[in-house]
Amino acid sequence: MNEHLLSGIGMTSQRTRNRLVQRLRQSGIEDEQVLMVMANTPRHVFVDEALAHRAYEDTALPIGHGQTISQPYTVARMTEVLMQGGPLRKVLEIGTGSGYQTAVLSPLVDKVYSVERIAPLQKRAQQRLRQLQLRNISLKLSDGSWGWPEAGPFDGILAAAAPEVIPQALLDQLADGGRMVIPVGGEQQTLMLITRDGDNIERQALESVNFVPFLPGLLR
Repeated sequence: MNEHLLSGIGMTSQRTRNRLVQRLRQSGIEDEQVLMVMANTPRHVFVDEALAHRAYEDTALPIGHGQTISQPYTVARMTEVLMQGGPLRKVLEIGTGSGYQTAVLSPLVDKVYSVERIAPLQKRAQQRLRQLQLRNISLKLSDGSWGWPEAGPFDGILAAAAPEVIPQALLDQLADGGRMVIPVGGEQQTLMLITRDGDNIERQALESVNFVPFLPGLLR
């Protein structure tokens, strides 16, 4: 990917990105590491060219197949909550989507495992992440409710879709002391922080959110 496209111009320039980061700070995001990664991640690369001029608005945007690229505030908030327990070695992301959240996680953790159930989205995300030369990411076409058992357990799990009930497989793959950040619910969704302490699972409600539903099966 050429430098020109990566660095962006006009509505995709670094100055526009910095303004977004300022807005995130005003919205309550405090983790400087997360804010720095948000400033350095070219969100315009993860949306269709026709929407590139809107890439640094704090809003969700369509990416096709009934899916969206999450609002930057939501990405920053979920990442910040995930990182609050200290350094993370292995993180599982449920719902690669455009690959944007994956790219944000990449510089912050040792290794990202990301699953996506919609083949065309997964393929496009793979191309983008390769172009950005992010090398600590493994991607897989899979039903999110299965997690990635052979790569687990995970210090962190982050989900970009909302199940009505958290799949048991994800709880099972959360390491002792691990943290899961996941939206839960139907029409009314709540962002939850799940922490494991031995056999004890603690649940903490954080805030109201609005995500695409967590759906089963693969779309090829």
